[in-house]
Amino acid sequence: MVGTTQHFTYKPLYKPNQLLYGTGQTAVVTGWTLKQAIAKKLHPHEYAAIGQLYSPTRGISFLIRNLLANPHVRFLVVLNATKEDKNSGAGTCLLDFFRDGFEKGYSDTGRETWVIRSKITGYIDIEIAAEALEKLRKAIAYQEASSINEAVSYVQTYAAKDIEPWGIPLEFPITQVEPTVLPGVRYGHRIEGKTIAETWVKIIHRIKTTGTIRPTGYDGQWQELIDLMAIVTDEPEDFYFPEPNFLPCSKNFIQEYVSQILDDAPHQEGVKYTYGQRLRSHFGRDQIEQVIQKLIKDIDSARAVMSLWDVEDHEDNSSPPCLNHIWVRVIENELALTATFRSNDMFSAWAANAMGLRALQQHIRNEIANHSDYNLQMGPLITISQSAHIYSDCWENAEQVIQTQYPKICQKRDYKDPSGSFVINIQNNQIIVEHMTPGSGEVVNCYVGKSATQLYKQIAAACPALQVEHAMYLGTELQKAEIALSLQQDYQQDKSFILSSSKTKLK
Repeated sequence: MVGTTQHFTYKPLYKPNQLLYGTGQTAVVTGWTLKQAIAKKLHPHEYAAIGQLYSPTRGISFLIRNLLANPHVRFLVVLNATKEDKNSGAGTCLLDFFRDGFEKGYSDTGRETWVIRSKITGYIDIEIAAEALEKLRKAIAYQEASSINEAVSYVQTYAAKDIEPWGIPLEFPITQVEPTVLPGVRYGHRIEGKTIAETWVKIIHRIKTTGTIRPTGYDGQWQELIDLMAIVTDEPEDFYFPEPNFLPCSKNFIQEYVSQILDDAPHQEGVKYTYGQRLRSHFGRDQIEQVIQKLIKDIDSARAVMSLWDVEDHEDNSSPPCLNHIWVRVIENELALTATFRSNDMFSAWAANAMGLRALQQHIRNEIANHSDYNLQMGPLITISQSAHIYSDCWENAEQVIQTQYPKICQKRDYKDPSGSFVINIQNNQIIVEHMTPGSGEVVNCYVGKSATQLYKQIAAACPALQVEHAMYLGTELQKAEIALSLQQDYQQDKSFILSSSKTKLK
């Protein structure tokens, strides 16, 4: 038998920088509770490793691989202590693997995988042998805890036991997904959509197309764009969820998440701040209420600012807030909200972030209406993500979203350009291009030339914010006008013409 003085070394194959290590035989999964909150109540010889688990579809497979590689681990304690744990279901799904097992199936991307028998969707890589998974299920004793103190008690009870490793370390191949990256702008990106769902798909496409692959600073890689501005113009009050829902969040999840932004929360041991806590009480002021009162007193104020970054976060916080700054502004009777994130998981978190912020924007608008004579309209929601990234373990899912949803979104585009429209004619042996405002159609500029090149250079210099599709359309029409002018043929915008000599149809 192994004596109580025996020390083991936990050697994880994956995510090594995200774990705390001891020399015992119990692995502790803390869910969304900070791993340090449990570690400080234990001695290193009482546990093998302590780590957090956020996602049942992304995290469990790595955890299982690490357990298979460390057969001296014979005990597992899973902490389900927070709203976030219940919302994500990762801990419950992990326990269901040990309780009820798994079966062959397919992931949401269509890849063959082991599916955990659980009400919570969870996957384990198909490359791991079923025999090894069954052996692991039988070898490890497990307990679920609902509080930090209960988890500590279970760990200490297990630490008093002597038990042999269940076998030799096992390692299985893992499929690596390497994306193809196209050249693109490194800094500053603008993406706009009517709904959060539409905008999210466009964001995922942009990052996966031109984002730079970099190390994350933890373990693994992410694909990243710097300073991505996303503008949502028409999100409905009760939020739009596509059917079937391809977003990485559900209505039930959002109901819980919105409270984390709108509501204050008492300090809870081992639980990180919430955004609502930072906004409502962290600095000794209710910043949301301050902003509401500021705008009621001065509806044109540019000082309606909320800050979530504390200067002490530089030294005293291992997980400082990603959302740092919120600015609210009323322009032409519309209340717009702009939020700045220093770091933003665009695949898994941005959609929920955006819905939470939209709920905050709606709350501010409603409170101003209830306590003043201002009946403001909801303006756009704008997020600025300074590091906009997709983690490598989501690349496969991101590609699936792009393949299934991005073409549909492109087909729905109405090509309305805020920069205006252009009317092209041929007069007096010259091409005349009138620039008109959107909506009213007022002529604000006129460009004259004999060649498409000459004209598109003028337009590009005067209108650098033209939408890509609009600019390409203009290039096509200007080239048609140049050909018609050189051949002395009639030209009509948006219509084909036939050369009288060759009857060749030009479009």
